[in-house]
This record gives sequence, C-alpha cells and structure tokens, in this order.
Amino acid sequence: MKKFGLLLAGGIAAIILLTSIGPMIGLLVGLAVLYVIFKQFLKAESTGGKIVLGIIGFFVLMASIHNAPAIIGVVAAYVLYLVYKNWNSSKKTVVKEESDPFVNFEKQWNELNKN
Repeated sequence: MKKFGLLLAGGIAAIILLTSIGPMIGLLVGLAVLYVIFKQFLKAESTGGKIVLGIIGFFVLMASIHNAPAIIGVVAAYVLYLVYKNWNSSKKTVVKEESDPFVNFEKQWNELNKN
C-alpha cells in the first residue's frame, strides 16, 4: 500500500512538473536578464542611464512575476525527489540484533569466554 501511495504522489508530481516547465524556463530567463540589468545599473554613471535601466528592470521584473507558477514546479520537483528517495529506502530492511540468532550466539560466546 505504501508503494501505491508513493507511485500516486510521484505521478501527480511528475505531471505538475511537466506542465510547469515553461514557466520555470521563463522565470529563469527573466531572472537572468534582471541580474544583468541590475549589474549594468550599478555600473552606470549617468542619471539618465540609471533611469532607463530602472524602467527596463521594472518591466522585466513584472514579466518574471507572471511566471510565479514555476514555484509550484520547483515544489513538485522536490516532492518527486522525496518520492524517489523513499522508494529506494523502503527496499532496505534492518535486521534487529535480538532476532538474529548469530548475533545472540556471538554475545553468549563472548560472555562464556570472559568467565
């Protein structure tokens, strides 16, 4: 039943991730352009250049805000990572020391040798 839940959550997260790839790319490009504009704004010496770069930066920022569904895509990618991690960790079984007869034998043998 746990595997079915992981499969269902992973499938939903994969669908959401695939549908939000476009906004994720748009947000990445917008933030890269905004970074370049910000660096040029700091380098500009004239007031007119700073005003023009500020206006362009404002428009690029507004365009980047329209790609806000990309945040949902990032969350879906993280959920997909968690599902993958839990899927692989559920295959590992931990043997308790009390249930393993060889470990108990070794403990008893060491106790007998100490006396």
